[in-house]
Amino acid sequence: MSAAFENLCAHTREVALLSSIESLLDWDARCKLPQQGSAYRTEQQAYVARLLHDKQTDPRIGEWLDSVQGTDLTADPQSDSATVIREAQRNYDKQTKLPAELVEALTRATNDGQHAWVEARRADDFSQFLPYLETVYSLKREQADAIGYDECRYDALLDDYEPGEKTSTVREALEALRQDLVPLLEAIQGSGRVPDRSILTRDYPVEYQEKFGTKAAKKIGFEFDRGRLDVTHHPFCTEAGPDDCRITTRYDSNFFNMAFFGILHEAGHGIYDQGLRKSHYGLGPGHYLSLGIHESQSRMWENQVGRGKPFWDYWYGQAQQEFSSLSGVALDDFYFAINHVEPSLIRVEADELTYNLHIIIRFELEQALINEEIVPADLPEAWNAKYQQYLGIQPPSDADGVMQDVHWSAGLVGYFPTYSLGNLYAAQFYQQADKELGGLDELFRRGEFLELKHWTREKIHQRGRNVTPAELVLEVTEEPLTHTHLMNHLKSKLEPLYGI
Repeated sequence: MSAAFENLCAHTREVALLSSIESLLDWDARCKLPQQGSAYRTEQQAYVARLLHDKQTDPRIGEWLDSVQGTDLTADPQSDSATVIREAQRNYDKQTKLPAELVEALTRATNDGQHAWVEARRADDFSQFLPYLETVYSLKREQADAIGYDECRYDALLDDYEPGEKTSTVREALEALRQDLVPLLEAIQGSGRVPDRSILTRDYPVEYQEKFGTKAAKKIGFEFDRGRLDVTHHPFCTEAGPDDCRITTRYDSNFFNMAFFGILHEAGHGIYDQGLRKSHYGLGPGHYLSLGIHESQSRMWENQVGRGKPFWDYWYGQAQQEFSSLSGVALDDFYFAINHVEPSLIRVEADELTYNLHIIIRFELEQALINEEIVPADLPEAWNAKYQQYLGIQPPSDADGVMQDVHWSAGLVGYFPTYSLGNLYAAQFYQQADKELGGLDELFRRGEFLELKHWTREKIHQRGRNVTPAELVLEVTEEPLTHTHLMNHLKSKLEPLYGI
């Protein structure tokens, strides 16, 4: 192994070490930081971001990369060595295009923006948040222009989350999905069947929700000796080291779904992080492949598994013991309630079908903002118009409308479409796992969930970035990504429930 390659690996691991400190500061800011501590936390995070950028743009990286490109180390593009080099080159090329002042300004703006978003949402006052949003979007346009793009400005930002993907391709995939979702939604709405949703809004004490959710997360394979569960305003998962994965949720004592399915979702993310190769932490082979692939793991555990009947064949008796509100409620009634389809206001609480329409709305709006077709001040009106167009409903407030997500305050422009890509990946991977493992339903009815975890670890997690998302899908499922598996999943579940 060449000295240049060893130096490149050592330096990249140092970058990962510093990045993990940045992640820990962010987790603390969103979960534990006292209100008066936010100003100095901004200074801390900006300082670390500057150090991180300096380390990522060290001229020696370019020299090391020049020494190893075109050697035996890159002969097999899917080898660990080639992956290390390819990902280091990609990151170096991108980071060297970004001025340090822009990186620091973005860190300050997004840190301040997230704190402002919390307060503005609490006060239901978009005008209070608007100046921060304007700053963030202005800086994100600068970022996109500095990086450069082939087709449109949004491509440069999408690439941060779904490497190599193009806006036009994602738009085509989501439009094909929308065209099949709408007739199914119309059939459900015309069926005349409605479950008793009051089952889910009874008394569910928070301490019991935490206990039950933790138990389920552990059972499906989230390792609590390498992770923890906390409370935050907007659930997320982050890792601060190869054995330090943080997942979060939020609780409502009168709504079962929010915390429980949120925990399953974030545990799915955590299982992916915990399944990466520790020996390559910080390097391409030990890095998650894309946010769409990451989202496939959380969606699979939340929806294909957690909202499936076999899952509750095992868990429902235990849920009834934990929550007196479920006493006397038949499993079939509970199952129908947790799978009810109805256009709603809040993305994170949306059903499996309409969730993707929430994503399409955000995807279209953030493109318009980045392309300056609309300005941030127009956003509430544009948001409400699209909710009327796609879901036939109007938000009663900006808190439950345009300010419901943390993403734009955090500068995560280009992130939203990966959620729907994750749904597509999840359905296709799950169908293949079911085939290879000889039927997941029977395993789940017996409370055996780890076989699926081990399958995903071998087939998906441990592949790191040695392949592209498209290559991984083809490798695992023997066909390119298609929305037909998601539609088949939704129809096989929902058509019997609604008698269509």
